[in-house]
Amino acid sequence: MPERVSRKRSKRDSQKKDLDRFEGELAKREFRVAIFGSARIKRNDALYKKIYTLGRMLGERNIDIVTGGGPGLMEAASKGHKAGSAKTNAHTIGLNIKLPREQEFNPYLDFKKEFYTFSARLDSFMQLSNAVVVAHGGVGTLLEFFYTWQLEQVEHICHIPIILFGPMWRGLVSWLKSQPLRRGYFDKKDLANIYHAESCSRVIEIIDKT
Repeated sequence: MPERVSRKRSKRDSQKKDLDRFEGELAKREFRVAIFGSARIKRNDALYKKIYTLGRMLGERNIDIVTGGGPGLMEAASKGHKAGSAKTNAHTIGLNIKLPREQEFNPYLDFKKEFYTFSARLDSFMQLSNAVVVAHGGVGTLLEFFYTWQLEQVEHICHIPIILFGPMWRGLVSWLKSQPLRRGYFDKKDLANIYHAESCSRVIEIIDKT
């Protein structure tokens, strides 16, 4: 058998095993927190360290996390969670997206799955998660926030806390209230599960009340 064909078959078999493990994890009814955030944040950034701390705190509480599985803040959360869950049974799950510039899985994942469309990936996030933390990020992170909020607003998912984490979100929260809410484009009750937090302890406090 040519070496290239053998490598492809080996990769396909590995992906099948990962998929089977992922489907088994999906079937479990455990508490999980999704953490969204930028892939561009470097390891020496203060925000990377803060998300690492949040991941560690969740791991210590035996709470699973779900991230995009890539670098940046996704890696920070997974790495911290791995350290915090050393004495618990908590898992870190990575849901990656196949892009033209391929985003590699980070090495701190217990379960991983790759998707070809954002919609299927986001739906899996919603199936798995009981709370959502939205850290600093760009277009992808904004998509994840608004997709979650939209599904909750129209009751396609249960009401779960959506926690905007970090100072970047102050302006957005203010704008949501001063513009679309004031103009009547959504109701005040639609903000009931939107929280803003700037410390890991505040995020944990909100999650503990869920």
